[in-house]
Amino acid sequence: MAQIFAGLLTEGSTDIRFLQSIVQKTLEMIAFDCSGQLDIEVLAIEIDKTGLNFIEQVLKASKQGSEEFSTQIICIHTDADSPTSKEVYERKINPAKRELEKQHKYCGLLVAIVPIQETEAWMLADKELLKREIGTHKTDKVLGINRNPETIANPKEVIEKAIQIARGNLTRKRRNNLTIADLYLSIGQSIDLEKLESLSSYQDFKENVREAFRKLKLLRHS
Repeated sequence: MAQIFAGLLTEGSTDIRFLQSIVQKTLEMIAFDCSGQLDIEVLAIEIDKTGLNFIEQVLKASKQGSEEFSTQIICIHTDADSPTSKEVYERKINPAKRELEKQHKYCGLLVAIVPIQETEAWMLADKELLKREIGTHKTDKVLGINRNPETIANPKEVIEKAIQIARGNLTRKRRNNLTIADLYLSIGQSIDLEKLESLSSYQDFKENVREAFRKLKLLRHS
């Protein structure tokens, strides 16, 4: 059995709580198309980003992952903050890849995770799960979550508003001051990958994983 270590660097602490399980499950799913059995471990990479631009952060995370965990893949998350990921790839991802390829001692395979708009759009991919976690039976329309997640410019605000609508009529004792921060880990661990399949940005992430596995000569077929 081959061992694959993948590092994961995210924009923020809430992102790592949400994404780590999703990244782990996605890599394991694609590993079924690989030759032989793969044991996959996704490890959070924490670095001091102070004063560093995006490329410098990627290089530092790659170096740290390689030295501490012998990572073969470095998964890098950055939100598109836009209806498409084109600009992020042009300004950040592709330049970072080029710089990383020059650093032969680092983990050189960059797998980009670029949610359209914000990471929270992925949380909206499974609306029934979101409503269970919030604790409501109100309709998607009443909660304001009845749109395609990747068309929502401010998905984080939409979820925060949905929490207010869902729990606004509860007594203070039952309300328990639920916030969106309480949802990242539980939804990330529970979300069905099939729900994420409807999002173009998740499909893009999956293809990025496949490309990394191709370069590692692990995939049985393209």
